[in-house]
Amino acid sequence: MTRPPGRSLLVLLAVVVAIAIPALQATQDFGMTAQEFSSQGDQTLRAAGYAFSIWGLIYFGMVAYAIYQLTLAPETPTLRAVAWPSVVAISGCGAWILASAFNQQWLSVAIIVVSAATLIWGLLRARAAAPRPAFRDKLLIVWPLSLLAGWLTIASAINILTVLTAQGIISPALSWAVIGITVVLTVGGFVGWRLGSPVYLAPIAWGLIAVYVAEQADKPVAAWLAAGAALVLVAGALAMLRKRR
Repeated sequence: MTRPPGRSLLVLLAVVVAIAIPALQATQDFGMTAQEFSSQGDQTLRAAGYAFSIWGLIYFGMVAYAIYQLTLAPETPTLRAVAWPSVVAISGCGAWILASAFNQQWLSVAIIVVSAATLIWGLLRARAAAPRPAFRDKLLIVWPLSLLAGWLTIASAINILTVLTAQGIISPALSWAVIGITVVLTVGGFVGWRLGSPVYLAPIAWGLIAVYVAEQADKPVAAWLAAGAALVLVAGALAMLRKRR
């Protein structure tokens, strides 16, 4: 079966948009930065700034995926399952930057949650359609998109807490931080188990460790809970790897 050319071009366009919009914001200095946006309500739960360096790896994976599906990939069940969901999720990365730049708080929540849910749905479809995809599909499709999905999972939780705090709907209390971390562990663990994907779990654990670093002075209970949750996910990822071997 041949690949729909329009779909392949839309995947490439989504990647260009996801990378170009933050680059334009950095060079043209329009709107609020992501840090300024988050600082309005990050008193409940925050991650250390270094955690966002993962975007370098995510962008690299996006580019590799876009080129592969456009020029080299056959039309496999894996690609059919994730291609359209990836357009939504990757476009959402650029759209979120615009929403945060113009301080559209609830829009930012909708964008990131829809992006995460759509991409997870696509990956679950891909696993059902091809439980053992070819290595090149894993390397250039499943792994890059799983990395993005994992990061969007924990980023969604932090984004929601940030907006709820900024809107005055919740107070920056320890209980809300604990709820947020618990939800991340529960959702991330369940989805990671369904996907059988250590790659999906890795950015969630990375983000939880960054929460530990950021919160250990002000919220030590939440910090240690985040560290414990990260260890649980790492243990789960290692168990998956051992099972495959």
